[in-house]
Amino acid sequence: MDHPWDPADTAPMRDALRLAEATARLGNVPVGAVVVVDGETIARAANLRDTLQDPTAHAELLALREAAQAMGSWRLDGVTLYVTMEPCAMCAGAIAQARVARLVYGVDEPKTGAVRTTARLLDGAPVSVVEGVLADESKALVTAFFDALRQRGRAAPRR
Repeated sequence: MDHPWDPADTAPMRDALRLAEATARLGNVPVGAVVVVDGETIARAANLRDTLQDPTAHAELLALREAAQAMGSWRLDGVTLYVTMEPCAMCAGAIAQARVARLVYGVDEPKTGAVRTTARLLDGAPVSVVEGVLADESKALVTAFFDALRQRGRAAPRR
């Protein structure tokens, strides 16, 4: 179920975009995630899959782990997760398991997106989903990252 985005979603998404930009400079696919509860940011993370050589080091999972530690519980009731790119199946499953109340993301992921694009894994879960927040900025960041990889002649890492 889609909900309109609120102007208050802009600041946390800009924070997630800054994280995505920073991790791109390290050679990771530019994805950033921020967890907010009651208007306060309790966790931030960026995709570190290539840096850590860990297939589970997606921004969403790292941010959810940090949020669980901050809240002292794996149940993240009442939190909003902001992420620059549509979550994959692994991350969508973790979002549902963590009882995230609200997911706000920027750009669709046409190959592995599992919220709206290739699958709808959060349908039926009590997570409200808001898509397209600062989508142009998120898309531009991802496009620039992959364009730079192609120009350098490197094989593009897969998200």
